[in-house]
Amino acid sequence: MTSKDNILGKLRRNTRETYDMPDLSFKKLTFADPVAEYIKQTTTTAGAKLIEAKEGDDLSELIRQAYPDAKVVSTNVSGITAEGLSKAYGRPVELRSPDTVETAQQLDGTDVGVLQGGVACAENACVWIPQTMKERAVCFISEYLVILVSRSNIVSNMHQAYRWLEDIQGSAQGDVPYGTFISGPSKTADIEQSLVYGAQAACGVTVILMP
Repeated sequence: MTSKDNILGKLRRNTRETYDMPDLSFKKLTFADPVAEYIKQTTTTAGAKLIEAKEGDDLSELIRQAYPDAKVVSTNVSGITAEGLSKAYGRPVELRSPDTVETAQQLDGTDVGVLQGGVACAENACVWIPQTMKERAVCFISEYLVILVSRSNIVSNMHQAYRWLEDIQGSAQGDVPYGTFISGPSKTADIEQSLVYGAQAACGVTVILMP
């Protein structure tokens, strides 16, 4: 039994009053073109950048366009190699894999983390990031993030997003120990109402919209 199961078990055993789930049969927010709305929300509300990739585009080159000063890239996305990055940048670029590092601390100093996103939601520009890597710290310790999103995985609202997650249970992206929704760079205005980027995680996010 994991610590999570232990905690949830204690909560269930000590629950004295239960309530029915709310009625969710109301009409949900939908968009005629979820992709267009996702692009709009990503580049405005979420404060991220977006690159629309075309068939045959080199991912390493798109990463260079987004973050030309990067020296350390961390990813386990297939097709991204140290050789390919170094060729795109015209100089050596270190590639760290979150699958092969011995500890999460070895990902410290990552300039750009490249993540494979799952479902993306148009209403709030968030993207589901499943833990398909050994060390999930790459999602939060990287100075900047590049998130790959497939056009076919964009839905209008979070109700559809959770149905998408239910449908993929047992698949490579569904059978994972952890996952999180990420929407743009980390930011907070809790302290003196002054907006600060990178307070808890990445200072900036670029979404690459895959064909």
